[in-house]
Amino acid sequence: MTEQQPVAVLGGGSFGTAAANLLAENGHQVRQWMRDPQQAEAMRSVRENPRYLKGIKIHPGVEPVTDLLQTLQGCDLIFVALPSSALRTVLAEHAERLAGKLLVSLTKGIEAQTFKLMSEILAEIAPQARIGVLSGPNLAREVAEHALTATVIASTDEELCQRVQAALHGRTFRVYASADRFGVELGGALKNVYAIIAGMAAALGMGENTKSMLITRALAEMTRFAVSQGANPMTFLGLAGVGDLIVTCSSAKSRNYQVGYALGEGLSLDEAVNRLGEVAEGVNTLKVLKVKAEELQVYMPLVAGLHAILFEGRTLAQVIESLMRAEPKTDVDFIPTSGFD
Repeated sequence: MTEQQPVAVLGGGSFGTAAANLLAENGHQVRQWMRDPQQAEAMRSVRENPRYLKGIKIHPGVEPVTDLLQTLQGCDLIFVALPSSALRTVLAEHAERLAGKLLVSLTKGIEAQTFKLMSEILAEIAPQARIGVLSGPNLAREVAEHALTATVIASTDEELCQRVQAALHGRTFRVYASADRFGVELGGALKNVYAIIAGMAAALGMGENTKSMLITRALAEMTRFAVSQGANPMTFLGLAGVGDLIVTCSSAKSRNYQVGYALGEGLSLDEAVNRLGEVAEGVNTLKVLKVKAEELQVYMPLVAGLHAILFEGRTLAQVIESLMRAEPKTDVDFIPTSGFD
């Protein structure tokens, strides 16, 4: 189904570019907006995004643009792939243009000052817009290279879910629907923190048992926190929970994993982030999550441990030792351990 109206993708990063290509391959005209005119010009002439997705040809149906107002006016379906730190500033001045639009957030992050998820910022800026979240185990390069991939579109707006499924669903990309926007989005944001720990563990040569323990305890910790905030625990058994956690914690292609790996090799946090050359949302998320968990009194030992390593001068070995000394709790929080007689 080809829509007459073009589809907008806001953001010139790796995932925005991969999403724009997918949409174009499905027959849509795509306007990919970016702030940097030089980047847009380079992408137009070379038909590649050399900084963020080197070696991937940009589909002829993708037009890199720099006029945000024109892009918002001309498109009804808008995918937002801006960094979490830029989303509010970029869109706030265009609030009135967003009324009635379908806004789908692709950004997995949390706003530092407010602890708001990206879809909550969109809802605040544009209360008249229709809002959804796309999240799942979706490494940008693999999506762009057509590795078989599945994702989740989450919204209570059923028609929005159907529109996004129709727009993105293709030969190598499956789109499932969920009504738990909050849980799906929280899963996407929280897992970035644990990917840093997994990268460190890999650099330090820790065993497969250890990695498995870290991933599983991370899932328990994420779910515990999300449920305290009103999310459905079952969401975390799906693609946006355990699915995304597995890929981010076990792939060297994951940006947050790369930061953790560099830390495990002995680099400082600044050096690790500079080596990556782009945003690793997990570092920002960690800071706000630590404060929020303490405020809500949610038990998150891995978050506290990683915070101690990055900002309080502790080593991973010290943190793991204290985790191993802690009182063992039940394995899965949402299964009663009593009453089986």
